[in-house]
Order: sequence, then C-alpha cells, then structure tokens
Amino acid sequence: MRRYWIQPQYLTDTEAQIEGDLFHHIVDVCRLQEGDKFELLPGNGKAFLVRLGPLSKKRAKATVLETRDIQPLRRPYIHLCLSVPRFQKLETILEKAVELGVHEVIPFVSDFSFVRTLGGPLTEKRGRWLKIIQSATEQSGRGEVMQLAEAATLKEVFERFNQQTNAAGLFPYEGEGDVGIKEALGAISSPSDLWIFVGSEGGFSHKEVEFFRSGGLKPVTLGPQVLRVETACLALVSVLKYHFDLMK
Repeated sequence: MRRYWIQPQYLTDTEAQIEGDLFHHIVDVCRLQEGDKFELLPGNGKAFLVRLGPLSKKRAKATVLETRDIQPLRRPYIHLCLSVPRFQKLETILEKAVELGVHEVIPFVSDFSFVRTLGGPLTEKRGRWLKIIQSATEQSGRGEVMQLAEAATLKEVFERFNQQTNAAGLFPYEGEGDVGIKEALGAISSPSDLWIFVGSEGGFSHKEVEFFRSGGLKPVTLGPQVLRVETACLALVSVLKYHFDLMK
C-alpha cells in the first residue's frame, strides 16, 4: 500500500484535496490513476485510505474510504544526538532513524565533526533533510514525523538534556569505556526519554570525553570493534528498542 504525507488542511473526514508537490508526486512520479487507492498520513496518528478521483491538470480530489489509528511511539522516546558526520552518512542515518522509531535527531558541532560551525551548509541542507524524513515516514508508515532539531553546539545540546526530567543519557565511546552497554542499560530504571550522544567519523576529543564525565555520563563501550558512525547509531537504537521492549 502506497502512503503519502499530506498537510492536515487539505484533508477532511470525507475528502482530500491533492495539489502542488503532492499531486506531482502521486500522478507524475508514481503514475497513479483515477480509481487507485492509497493512504494519506496527516501526522495526527491516523491513516486515511482514499480512492483517487478524476484528475485535472494540476489537482485532484480523493474520497476517504476508511480511517485507521496508527500506534504511536512508546516511551521511552529515543533522542539521537549526533555530532555532524559527512552529509551522505547523515542522510542515511536520518532515513534509518525514522524507520527504527527514533523520536528526534539532534545534530551538533564538536571538535571532530565534519562541519564545526553553525549556519552555512547546516542551514542550507535542512530542507533536503526534512524531505528525506518525510519520504521515510511515508515508506515506513509512521503516524508522526520524526523531529529534526536545529543544529547546535555540544554544550547547548547537553544543557537541553540536563533540563529534562526523568531522562537518561548514554555516551558511547570508541576508546576505553568505563562500562559495557549491558551494564550501563541495567543501571537505567524506567526513563521517559533516552538521549544518546554519538560522535562523527572523528569521534570525540579527550576534552569532550572529560566534558561528558563531568556531566555525569561515563564512557560506554560497544565492544572491541570500532564502529562507523552510521553503524553505531543503528546498533544503539536497536539495542535500546530491544532492552526497553519497544519492538511491539
């Protein structure tokens, strides 16, 4: 079943207005025709099964046939805080994070990140990254769009983490860790949110490791192998989903 994201103002309980980029994608790219059925996702936790009506040159209407509820993400929410890697890798991580049910991705600049200053390409690329998230949402059938925070500094992201109530943090480190991932997760009890701080291709500097230590997060090892940033992100999210029973 094909799924497409739609702005809520174009959808009622009985009818959908298909126009603009959505019309182009459905009709010109996907080649759907009058009578074809698909689902529309307005981001309110529901999916609308519709049948496409007669097509004009730039718009169409679709009749709502039925509505179903989409199971929302369960707590604890996963916040993936990521030191900006090369953009191609970042785009892969964003797509897979949507599919794996990450609540939010928070990019930040650090000593060894691919981009070390805010603004510039981090601002220019944001529109593209939001489109990748939307496309992955359609493909995976999520009921809500994964949040993409504005890029910030490591200090700013950590300050936001410290302001959360009942949130737990993990600092995976490719160097010598104080504890293993199993032991670290065993020490976490019923959090409402989980924050993971992952380094880019260059990892974290010694100064940043001490910054995490001073903030109460011990380095956590994921094993003897050094993982690529995209591998580390996917492995961590998968482990967290299994450990906190988020696979249902």
